[in-house]
Amino acid sequence: MNWKKWYRECSLCPRECGVNRLEGRKGFCGQTAALKVARAALHMWEEPCISGTRGSGTVFFTGCHLGCVFCQNGQISRGGSGKEISVLRLAEIFMELQDKGAHNINLVTPTHYVPQIIEALRISRKMGLHLPIVYNTGGFEKIDTLELLDGWIDIYLTDFKFMDLHLSRRYANAEGYAFYASKALEEMYHQTGKPVFDEEGMMQKGIIVRHMVMPGQSMDSRRIINYLYDNYGDNIYISLMNQYTPSGNLEKYPELKEKVKPKVYDRLIDYAIDKGVENAFIQEGETAEESFIPDFDGEGV
Repeated sequence: MNWKKWYRECSLCPRECGVNRLEGRKGFCGQTAALKVARAALHMWEEPCISGTRGSGTVFFTGCHLGCVFCQNGQISRGGSGKEISVLRLAEIFMELQDKGAHNINLVTPTHYVPQIIEALRISRKMGLHLPIVYNTGGFEKIDTLELLDGWIDIYLTDFKFMDLHLSRRYANAEGYAFYASKALEEMYHQTGKPVFDEEGMMQKGIIVRHMVMPGQSMDSRRIINYLYDNYGDNIYISLMNQYTPSGNLEKYPELKEKVKPKVYDRLIDYAIDKGVENAFIQEGETAEESFIPDFDGEGV
C-alpha cells in the first residue's frame, strides 16, 4: 500500500477535512502525516477477555478526530503528547509487545493513521506477529476506511457514545455520530461475525461495544442498549461503563461536573437484563475513583 496518498486530501474520518497532511497541515484530529505514538505497553484495564492475565499490548496514538469535551485522555487526544516514529518502528513495537507476552495488539484512537498502521501490520506479520489485532475506536468511523482494514483487524473494541443527535452535537461537535457509529458497526460485524474465544477465554475475533454512562443521560443509554440488542442480540458484547470522571474545562457544561450515581448505573444494568442482554460486561465498585488512564510518558515508544 502506498500509504502517503491517503494523506494528500485526508478523508479518513467522517470530518473529511481534505487537508494535505503530507505538507504538515492538520485536520480536526490535530495531526499531520507524521506517525505519533504516546505510549506502548501492557495494559490491564480493558475488558477481561482483552486484558486477560498478561495484559493487552496497547498502543496509544496521538490525536483524535472526535474531540469529546469530557475526554479522559486529553493529554494525547488534544494536547499532542507523543513521539514521532516511522512505520518500521511501529512494526517493531508490535513485535516487542508480543515478546512481552501481550494477549493482543490494541490500537487506541487509530483512525487518522490507518494506512500507516496497515503497512506496519504487513511488516510485522512478516516478522512473525501472530496476535489478534484490536481496533479501539470512539465509533465515529467511515465505511471506506474500515474496508481498508478488512483482513487486518480481528476484534473491534468500539464505542457507541450517543444516540441523540443533540448530545453528539453538544459534546463532540458531531451531530451525525449515531449514523456513522451504526453504519460502522454494520461493517465491523460483516468483517468479524460472531465472537470467538480461545481456551483461556480470550477473545480472538468479534466485537465489544462500549457505552460509558453519562450523568443525566440514562434515557439515551437505554436507547443505545435497545439499538444494539435489537440489531445484534448476543452476537456482540456490550460493555456498560460507569467510570465517567469529570475532567477538562467543563464551565460550559455544568451538567457534566457530576459523576454518575450508583443507583442510576444499577438501574441501567437491570434494564439491560430485562431486555434480555446476556453477553455484557459491567463495572463494579468505585471505578470512577480508579485510574484507567496511564501516564503518557513515552513508555515503549
